[in-house]
Amino acid sequence: MAAASVRVTAVATIKVTVGGFLNSLRPSRAIDDVKDLIGRSLYLELVSSQLDAKTGQEKPRLQSYAHKVADNDAGVVTYEADFDVPPGFGEVGAVLVTNEHHTEMFLEDVNLYSSSASAGSNSDSDSDDGDDGARAAPLLAIRCKSWVAPKSADAKGNRKRVFFANKPYLPGQTPAGLRSYRNKDLEQKRGDGRGERKSTDRIYDYDTYNDLGDPDSDAGKKARPVLGGSAQFPYPRRCRTGRPMSATDPKTETRSSDNYVPRDEAFSEVKNLQFSVTTLRSVLHAAVPAVQSTLTDPNRGFPSFFVIDKLFEDGVELPKAEQLGFLHSVVPRLLQILRDGPGDHVLLFDTPANVQKDKFAWLRDEEFARETLAGMNPYAIELVTEFPLKSKLDPAVYGPAESAITAEVLERQMGRVMTVAEAVSQKRLFMLDYHDLFLPYVHKIRAQANTTMYGSRTVFFLCDDGTLRLLAIELTRPASPTLPQWRRVFTSSTDTTESWLWRMAKSHVRAHDSGHHELVSHWLRTHCAVEPYIIAANRQLSEMHPVYQLLHPHFRYTMRINALARSALINAGGIIELSFSPQRYAMELSSVAYDKLWRFDTEALPADLVRRGMAVEDPNAEHGVRLTVPDYPFANDGLLVWDAIKGWVTAYVARFYPDAGTIAGDAELQAFWTDVRTVGHGDKKDAPGWPALDSPASLAHTLTTIIWVASAHHAAVNFGQYDFAGYFPNRPSIARTNMPVEEPVDAAALAAFLDNPDQALRECFPSQVQATLVMAVLDLLSTHSPDEEYLGGMETAPWNDDATVQAAYGKFNARLKEIEGIIDGRNKDPSLKNRCGAGIVPYQLMKPFSQPGVTGMGIPNSTSI
Repeated sequence: MAAASVRVTAVATIKVTVGGFLNSLRPSRAIDDVKDLIGRSLYLELVSSQLDAKTGQEKPRLQSYAHKVADNDAGVVTYEADFDVPPGFGEVGAVLVTNEHHTEMFLEDVNLYSSSASAGSNSDSDSDDGDDGARAAPLLAIRCKSWVAPKSADAKGNRKRVFFANKPYLPGQTPAGLRSYRNKDLEQKRGDGRGERKSTDRIYDYDTYNDLGDPDSDAGKKARPVLGGSAQFPYPRRCRTGRPMSATDPKTETRSSDNYVPRDEAFSEVKNLQFSVTTLRSVLHAAVPAVQSTLTDPNRGFPSFFVIDKLFEDGVELPKAEQLGFLHSVVPRLLQILRDGPGDHVLLFDTPANVQKDKFAWLRDEEFARETLAGMNPYAIELVTEFPLKSKLDPAVYGPAESAITAEVLERQMGRVMTVAEAVSQKRLFMLDYHDLFLPYVHKIRAQANTTMYGSRTVFFLCDDGTLRLLAIELTRPASPTLPQWRRVFTSSTDTTESWLWRMAKSHVRAHDSGHHELVSHWLRTHCAVEPYIIAANRQLSEMHPVYQLLHPHFRYTMRINALARSALINAGGIIELSFSPQRYAMELSSVAYDKLWRFDTEALPADLVRRGMAVEDPNAEHGVRLTVPDYPFANDGLLVWDAIKGWVTAYVARFYPDAGTIAGDAELQAFWTDVRTVGHGDKKDAPGWPALDSPASLAHTLTTIIWVASAHHAAVNFGQYDFAGYFPNRPSIARTNMPVEEPVDAAALAAFLDNPDQALRECFPSQVQATLVMAVLDLLSTHSPDEEYLGGMETAPWNDDATVQAAYGKFNARLKEIEGIIDGRNKDPSLKNRCGAGIVPYQLMKPFSQPGVTGMGIPNSTSI
């Protein structure tokens, strides 16, 4: 007797997203409702994993329209389709989905059930989360979580979307019936490199940063060089948009439309809403003082520290929409929401954590030093390995290579406890070195209005109690055609005049560190460097690939947040140029840093620490390295997280790659890594530091590095921004005035300084407009979204149900919870003076989990803000 066919029901869960766009979509929605009524809105086709044994061809797909069976208040809609699966069809390996609607839909998942299990499904479909309630476990689960465009929107005929079953395969292990679908899906995601991208596209391609300038609007002020593709300005690649080129400069792309990102890289509804409202609040935080200030002088500083404090102590009255200038057209409705909601004090700035702990901590040298180890830029401090300090710049152009900081100066500041030679040999001298990076740009930056720049070196001494003592600051102005080189060393002093000069010198260094943090440690090394990994993964790794499934959670929202940055933060005339010392040269400086400092291998935390001399390799040490500053909160906590990530990734790699041959034979994996090195980071393709993916160990280390940078590295430099820089005297983003003793001395400036040094310091700080704008942006960037997904969180457990993988991930999750407890214990240990003590902000940036809002803790899976 012939075997009978099996009745199978496919249940598709769709998140219908209309929200605030309901009015504009009403005609299309009405048509779609009719299609739902007659059951002609969603077309499903089941694909067999096997080819026909006789013909060697694909088995006929099983096809059926799905009909809507239920929806709920959360906008989740359930569709069902019935299939008769004939004997010999084999295992279902994929489903093809055609969206017959006139609007796009977000497809959550497709689950296949036997006919008996699907009975009574209608009664289960009203659950709030759109799941299958008490339904029996599905025969096959297919995770989709992707936007599906209507077939009418695709002029190229790519109307069918393929979604593979939740079972990863290496390319060579792909079932024969799925190979063509695997290859075709990758071809569609690569595109053909032509034309302007549409918002519904899911195409991943590369381009240079040729869209930062806007020469058509103002060639004199808004022209910017192309970053990437040249020896002068090497840079990682960003996502190609295909917009037309500028008429004024054919090398520059126009900003004629929004920055495209592939559809699945967009924000979720929750993220969009949170980001919109938070952005508005942040903009308004800055807008009110800006409106008040620009009525008289846009460069006006704060008249007193009392006025600065009032930003946190008093709420401000919401402005009238017409006062907001260009914002008037985009925020009136949200402005009304704020008026109806939180009330008149909605624009009150929260008091940053460091000010809550100690209002005057910013004045103390101890806090200045401590924040190099436990602040928002722990990636800058390095060991002094030789003395005198020397520049690598051409002395014929930039002056003597040897620093003006002498052994006598340092030994006097150390209290004569040892010689400089002894301190160097004992690894007790450290520095912030912003000399060679900034010095070539000093005169270019000074040619702009209301800003200044120096090259700087700042030296610290490691005390017996584990803290750093700030010893000396050297500020240098290189020679110009009209001026000789000027440099001077500043130290703390009991002399009143020298004491105020010392405070001003510290403010200059803080501005340098702020620029380095935002442009290098933050933007370049996380946002910018990660985008090529995302593009390469989507171009070369199938969604069936286990490495794609491992990396995918760590790429969430990054391309979208980078696109927004190119629109408002790092573009010509954007917030970075308006508010940070380098101004129009900010992105050029990040290109110089990429050229001189960035290497893939030293993006791994242990290697980064060794490169900076902050650790030495030691196979007997807990993490394989021994810290030169034992109480280095970022490094101590970060190494715990690094090892946890590496343990999880190593176990994952071992599950799919038993030997080197498996890795060498994985064409997709090797193509991914070639794409990263030769295209995404193509300007550094011949640089040292690129590992070969030739063993399970090298693959695990490479993937650990990518995940570390996208998650923990970014968290370390992002979520502490408001806590440490929200009170801008602690970390001014810009220094606007020269040191009053710079030669040739400006007699009027020196006299004003001597008469009122307090006012002179405030005039060096950012203007009211700059300060409040930066405070608002840092508040936004430091905020965790309600839909954040955290490193090791169970909400992003691996897609497949492989027991080995699930067990390894469970162990990863448990270890991260242990790490939270370890960090809490360290923050209460009085012997660890860099993280525990009177008025000290505990170091929490490496705590893995967080609640929404500005919390100063939590490691999201990805560079998501």
